Amino acid sequence: MLAGCGRTPKPPKPPEQPTSQPAWCPDVQMISVPGTWESGSGDDPYNPSANPASLMLNVSRPIQQRFPSERVDVYTVPYVAQFSNPVAIPPDGQQSYNNSRSEGTERMIDFMALRAKDCPLTTYVLAGFSQGAVIAGDVASMIGADKGPVAAKSVLGVALIADGRRTGDTGAGEATQIGPVPGGVGAEIALTGVKVPGITMTGARPGGFGSLADRTFSICAPSDLICDSPRQALSPVNFVGSVLTLVRAVGNPVHALYNGFVVDGNGTTSTAWMAAWAADLIEAAPHPAHS
Repeated sequence: MLAGCGRTPKPPKPPEQPTSQPAWCPDVQMISVPGTWESGSGDDPYNPSANPASLMLNVSRPIQQRFPSERVDVYTVPYVAQFSNPVAIPPDGQQSYNNSRSEGTERMIDFMALRAKDCPLTTYVLAGFSQGAVIAGDVASMIGADKGPVAAKSVLGVALIADGRRTGDTGAGEATQIGPVPGGVGAEIALTGVKVPGITMTGARPGGFGSLADRTFSICAPSDLICDSPRQALSPVNFVGSVLTLVRAVGNPVHALYNGFVVDGNGTTSTAWMAAWAADLIEAAPHPAHS
């Protein structure tokens, strides 16, 4: 007993970082999250075909064509990707936004957690559009707060097009805006607190993107109500009119034309910018040892 007095137990050593990973592991894992009506729960994540016109295919396919699979694995999150109109008569038969968003988020987190377990030296590029931007942005926010499926240091970058939780602000925790910077906010912020059947508007992300903020980029076309809603345009009091406005916004021409939306003086479109951004990150990413 006397011999043990005064001894302070030492904390356990953290597990050592491995020096190599299995031969099949990609150097970089790119995760693409399609928007509303652009995916399906049973879609093939490596050859998505639920919607051949999916905007994110303009980003993921060029990456797949440019790099070998051992350098980058491109995984397109398969989820229901629907947005049921809760006031439609008769009901439109679609899954609710809440269910769709939850499924997409869960599938993205589960895949990343499994990949991190199997391939501890793989790094990540995250990208999403519309509802997919909300999902990818939410997961990035978790990672930036050290609550996500992978360590923040392993994420090379995050890019979001038409993020429904876009604040449009600058400063700590905020994404860098690419292209014209609209004065509005994402619909989930404009309608913060609205809770109608199947639709819960969650407001801004607490803490923004945390430690990933300096690696996160956001694109929003002016007048796209999904990411550029005037704060007073959508009212929680008049929730029926607001929900109808939101449902129409998903399919409006501005929201549907990001493949041609120019973000710089060189005529670069949003999808071309995102594909080039991802390619640059992959080119510069580490080449971990494999065994």
